[in-house]
Amino acid sequence: MIARRTGVLALEDGHVYRGVGFGAIGSVVGEAVFNTSMSGYQEILTDPSYHGQILAMTAPQIGNYGVNPDDDESPCPQVRAFLVRDLSPIASNYRSRETLPDYLERHGIPALNGVDTRAITKVLRVHGACKACLSTEDLSDQEAVRRACEWPGLVGSDYVKEVTAKEIFRWDEERFPSTPFTVEGTQLEPPRAKPDRHYIVAIDLGAKYNIFRRLSYHGFDVDVLPADTPVEAVRERNPKGVFLSNGPGDPGAVGYVHKTVAALIEHYPVFGICMGNQMITHALGASTYKLKFGHRGANQPVKNLETGVVAITSQNHGFAASRDELENRGAIVTEINLNDNTVEGLRHKDYPVFSVQYHPEASPGPHDSDPLFAKFHEMVSRNA
Repeated sequence: MIARRTGVLALEDGHVYRGVGFGAIGSVVGEAVFNTSMSGYQEILTDPSYHGQILAMTAPQIGNYGVNPDDDESPCPQVRAFLVRDLSPIASNYRSRETLPDYLERHGIPALNGVDTRAITKVLRVHGACKACLSTEDLSDQEAVRRACEWPGLVGSDYVKEVTAKEIFRWDEERFPSTPFTVEGTQLEPPRAKPDRHYIVAIDLGAKYNIFRRLSYHGFDVDVLPADTPVEAVRERNPKGVFLSNGPGDPGAVGYVHKTVAALIEHYPVFGICMGNQMITHALGASTYKLKFGHRGANQPVKNLETGVVAITSQNHGFAASRDELENRGAIVTEINLNDNTVEGLRHKDYPVFSVQYHPEASPGPHDSDPLFAKFHEMVSRNA
């Protein structure tokens, strides 16, 4: 009989949870957060916005459809560690190429099964996102709590530099293929748009692959630039527009990106999502603040204040923009989160600049907001 490997999750406030270890053997520290999505665990695991975080899924069973390389949103899992209530004993899907435990073990990510993720979620909702330690080694409860408390935390941390592209590259769908969404041989993806194509640059703050796929689909040729690319290097490429991606960490800690974006918004059409929205916020001279437990899931309701339309969106962020400061610095707040009224979108009064706090590429998640990519194309066309 194979011995079960026990493990522990300890929060800085003293809460301790025991479970069965899977994935890699090891001990890590990070910020404990939760995600309310019912599916899409592989896309979530590989989202660079989760860099530095210990993630709990509120959906009870995880791993039932395995892992497929076509569904990766970055080269490898980005979470520090993973928590599930019920790890599926089988992976049943025709696209599956690997089980979730094997995948996490191969990438060195420790995980726990059999923990009460709903109880963990309730603690995080009451007390906020916590410093945490997860171990699948022989670690005492007391030692795990001590390590959690000693971790310096997420605020002030520049994780963008750890996940951004190391060099400039052209997005090439042959290099980064995806499997079209089909049912019984019928492709559900609408025919590829064939508008005039525009060349843009994307500043990679920790982007997901599907963002670039949607940009390409909607008529853009995209060069991906590292986050620390100087303004002069952007101008030398003579793009028709600039895209700002999602990313991890504290948006206030990447001042070099703030300066770059501030220099670009007066000269190029700009579209930002998630961290990109926060970079525009700082570039305008406004600030961001840490949310109590963040927005992470594929069921976040967002209302457009200009149209009255409500969309269900996919989100992954722990910081929000200051509404009052934005409105005093040339921005119009266009969208709010209906759960807590935080800023979910903005546009500039004078420049062709807009951004959203959620993920319109929806991988995973609903596709309500995919037309934002077409909106960006129209904006670039008008200003070309």
